[in-house]
Amino acid sequence: MLSFNNVEFNFKNQPVFNNLNFEVAESEFVFLIGKSGAGKTTLLQMIYMNIIPQSGYVQFDVYSSDTIKPRKLPNLRRNIGIIFQDFKLLEDRTVFENLAFVLEITGAKRREIKHKVYQVLSEVGLSHKQKNKMNQLSGGEKQRIAIARAIINEPKLIIADEPTGNLDPETSKEILDILYKISVRGTSVLVATHNYELVKKYKSRIVRLIDGKAEQVNDSSQL
Repeated sequence: MLSFNNVEFNFKNQPVFNNLNFEVAESEFVFLIGKSGAGKTTLLQMIYMNIIPQSGYVQFDVYSSDTIKPRKLPNLRRNIGIIFQDFKLLEDRTVFENLAFVLEITGAKRREIKHKVYQVLSEVGLSHKQKNKMNQLSGGEKQRIAIARAIINEPKLIIADEPTGNLDPETSKEILDILYKISVRGTSVLVATHNYELVKKYKSRIVRLIDGKAEQVNDSSQL
């Protein structure tokens, strides 16, 4: 599904990754942890190939960072749902319009758009909010809409960059519960977070970025 193979990357002559090897299997739920500056966001950007390794390569599905052509990037990115800490929703549009927009740019027909929007809103428990604009939603509701947007194209992989960073503990757990259910359904999920107490609540694989490499964490109680 996803693998990092001997990846090397420097930023402003400072090493970020040094012979990094890391993988996510199909339907797997993985936490990615590490101190600020360890490279979590850089790693996520390498998955959708916004950043390319200086050495080694990233393989996602049939796409490899060392051979992909620019014209193939949209195809790759349609198979990846991205959830950001700051939501990146369209503030001047309703919930329905935010979700419909994702499908409109792929050329989906109106009936299909309506069906899929209603389906994902039901999955995140916000069917009753479809006509609301973003300023009428709480932070937790916005993050649920961000999740709905990420899954609406039925991607093979969901990546989330600190999705609970601005949320209270109860809402944070609700968000991760939704993501965990998505992985059980068959979609791979990779969550970058610094919320170790929340990580401990889930029986999922944990990978730590440290000294430019990825290491398996076998005992979450040691976090």
